[in-house]
Amino acid sequence: MSSPHAPRFQRPAQPLPKLLPCGDPGGLPQRHPRRLSVSSWDPGPACLTMGPLSRENWAQRVATFRASPSAFMVGPEGEDLGRDLLSDLRSEKQSEQTKVSLLSLSLEYPAQLWPDAPAAEAAATSLLDTLVLLPPRPSALRRPLLLAATTALAAGGALGPTSGASRRLLPLLLGLAAGRDLGRGFGPASEQRPLQATACECLRELESCKPGLLGGCLGLLRGLMGQEGPIQPLSLLLSLALRNTLVIKAKARAGLQGLLVAGNSPTEGSPWNWTLAEEGDAHLQPQAPSWSAAEEGECGLAVLEPSPEEARELRAAVAQLLDTSYLLTPAAQAQLLWLLGWAVRGLRGQPPVLFKPQLVRLLGTAQLTLLHAVLALKAAFGEALFTAQDEALLLRRLTLAAQHPALPLPAHLFYLHCLLSFPENWPLGPTGEEAVPLLLGSQLCRGLLPSLLHDPMALLARLHLLCLLCVEDEEKEEKGQDQSLRCYLEELLAGLRQRAALNGGPRALAILCFQASYLVVRCLAGQPMVLTPLTHGLAQLYRAQPALAPHFVDLLDRVGPELGEPLRVALRQEVVSRPGKDEALRWHLQMLAKVANEDAQSATLSFLQAAAAHCLDWGLQQALLQVCRALLRAGVGGGLADLLQVLARQLEDPDGRDHARLYYILLAHLSGPKLGMALGPSLAAPALASSLVAENQGFAAALMVQEAPAPIRLSIGPRRAEGPVPVLQLQVEVLEPVYSLELRFHVERQLYAPVGAVHVPCLCPGRPTSPLLLPLQPRRPAPARLDVRALYTTPTGLTCHAHLPPLPVNFADLFLPFPQPPEGAKVGFFEELWDSCLPEGTESQLWCPLGPHRLEALVSCHLEPFVVVAQAPTSYCIAIRLPPDSRLLLRLEAAHADGVPVALRTDDWAVLPLVGAYLRGLSAAV
Repeated sequence: MSSPHAPRFQRPAQPLPKLLPCGDPGGLPQRHPRRLSVSSWDPGPACLTMGPLSRENWAQRVATFRASPSAFMVGPEGEDLGRDLLSDLRSEKQSEQTKVSLLSLSLEYPAQLWPDAPAAEAAATSLLDTLVLLPPRPSALRRPLLLAATTALAAGGALGPTSGASRRLLPLLLGLAAGRDLGRGFGPASEQRPLQATACECLRELESCKPGLLGGCLGLLRGLMGQEGPIQPLSLLLSLALRNTLVIKAKARAGLQGLLVAGNSPTEGSPWNWTLAEEGDAHLQPQAPSWSAAEEGECGLAVLEPSPEEARELRAAVAQLLDTSYLLTPAAQAQLLWLLGWAVRGLRGQPPVLFKPQLVRLLGTAQLTLLHAVLALKAAFGEALFTAQDEALLLRRLTLAAQHPALPLPAHLFYLHCLLSFPENWPLGPTGEEAVPLLLGSQLCRGLLPSLLHDPMALLARLHLLCLLCVEDEEKEEKGQDQSLRCYLEELLAGLRQRAALNGGPRALAILCFQASYLVVRCLAGQPMVLTPLTHGLAQLYRAQPALAPHFVDLLDRVGPELGEPLRVALRQEVVSRPGKDEALRWHLQMLAKVANEDAQSATLSFLQAAAAHCLDWGLQQALLQVCRALLRAGVGGGLADLLQVLARQLEDPDGRDHARLYYILLAHLSGPKLGMALGPSLAAPALASSLVAENQGFAAALMVQEAPAPIRLSIGPRRAEGPVPVLQLQVEVLEPVYSLELRFHVERQLYAPVGAVHVPCLCPGRPTSPLLLPLQPRRPAPARLDVRALYTTPTGLTCHAHLPPLPVNFADLFLPFPQPPEGAKVGFFEELWDSCLPEGTESQLWCPLGPHRLEALVSCHLEPFVVVAQAPTSYCIAIRLPPDSRLLLRLEAAHADGVPVALRTDDWAVLPLVGAYLRGLSAAV
């Protein structure tokens, strides 16, 4: 929904042609010299002497402006753009298509072209002058000119009683909306109906920006409803003006004072009534996200006390709008029902039964916007408008519609959301509590149970509904009458955990599993029969996939104690029961830092003592120290002191030894409360009482490794296809001098063997550096992502660490060539490799849409180091070695007119999807 300060429309209703060349600004005829003198816009001598712009100049100018409007406007040509646009609109050398294109630019970028109120006022005046100078023949410019003038006033903040353009535009729009004969200058009779609709849209936009602007014209607008004219624009305009007027009158505690009775409307030159617009100082939203949100910001209508005559006129106006609402589009009907429902709700003398005929018509609608409007009316009026039968019918419709197999995902989610937040007539629980409607039983929702085959969003929405049904059927389950829903829920969660535990599975499956677990905990926190198997299942998931430790940490941060405490115990038991030299030691330490406490001290300390011998790199040592810090804060004593002494002597990294020694000193000299305060986060920086304190704090900061934004940019350079293992060439750039740089790499899911750190003594900005070589040892040929951390020293002597953006390792980065055979044995060598792939391996064929010349370019750019036999440019035999011990062989046969057949063999069937994606990407890139 757009803001009321900005125009809703940005383009004319008809399609806009491509921008054509603009011509000579020429002389401007002066039919209304008095009005033109009001405008502050002056074309100036430069505009009068400059020749017409060519088509190329205009195209370049507009393209530059659209690329960056703000940058263009501060440039040398920005000041003249709006002036040239207004001049070319009056040039007789320009076609109507060109002028419509220029007007579209003013509709899209009014704030840039007319940045302040004086500029917007001048632009609107010039546009109105152009409008009245049009010949009486049919023209495609009248409607875009009305839209452009309205947009300039609304977006530029120039609309007001002191604006001359406003005094001209408002009576003109009202006259066009009323179908008055404004003279031959406003086109033939065939053009009046589209102009009338456009004028109504312009007035509705101005009423949205200035609530109460049309309060004095309600009688006139109501009279137009009974005449021949465009129904939809008039209906929306009248409903918006009526709603704004009622709100303003309710704030002022005043009556309608005959505003609904037709009277004399303002004409051009006569003063406009700005009284209501000045009273409605707050911009009222034409729609709100909910009824309650609308009431919070605006005064209720209960304080408005209309007289019996005014109540009768208001009721007749609402009924008139509702009776013709079936002629509107679904979106317009929904907005009309919202506005009228808000106007009638709480107003004395306006019974909700006025909406009953429309309700009978709309209960069977298939339009989502209308169904949403019906539910909004139900939330507003409840049992005053909807019977129990209506409620049952709505629930059945929503339930059956949500089960339709051909329903698009957004519509399916909409129906599920309506069921989850259905406004009941008499809800039993407290306000705001989630619960399924009373009339929505488990039997009716059998077709809405979630399945592993559903889209993730649909699965979560259905799971939410299932959890609420389990809450509803809790009493039956306790009596042993019905346990099917709970059993189904447990089986579904078990299936999600099983998919998340797959080795090499997509990350989205793990995220979906934890989202579902959190949803179940939030809805069923008071049901131990559900949380107990969920806790055991999550512990088993961690046992199968320790790499999901970050997800477990996030889940523990979000759930309450109902699941948090037993899950902490189960995860701690899983971790300490593992050997300290497990490959997933990094994840075990991260998890233990989250769940460690004073319970099971001996088992935790035994695990840490066994793990200390295997924490050889800086990252593992820091993770081990984080666990010690967590134990210190939990109040663990004696055994931890012995461990810290051992770590202070044995850790290889001096930073780790210093941390262990510091923790031991704190443990030996501080009591429990003071120790917790020393290790806890600082809420505020303490005031420095003396220079000695400042010096000590600076000395401590110099000894600590601090986290800071990295002044380092790391990228992957050209690929090197040589050597026994793949090697990445890393390009390093720094923004400031960096000393003793150490880059540490980690690969997710143990796809590669541990990657060694890279050390650089010194880097300076602007000084060329040789590429850093990073050898990789894949455990299987698959792409991966390298997480990078940097440890470095700044010129001030501080040691800092930072996380760098991850580096992607593509499938092609792993390609290695075979040793080159002798010159005469290349064909036999390739054939021997080709035959050796079967029968253990697999074979496949692909079709690449490449011509003969593109095939040669593809091979020379991407596959040249791996070509064994070449008959350029028609066919190639390519042999690729994939570490650790796989091979990939390609035969690129003679190219056809529409593509190249590719035959491939490999002894590792798991690389087939990767090969297919790689070749398709190459053919699309060449």
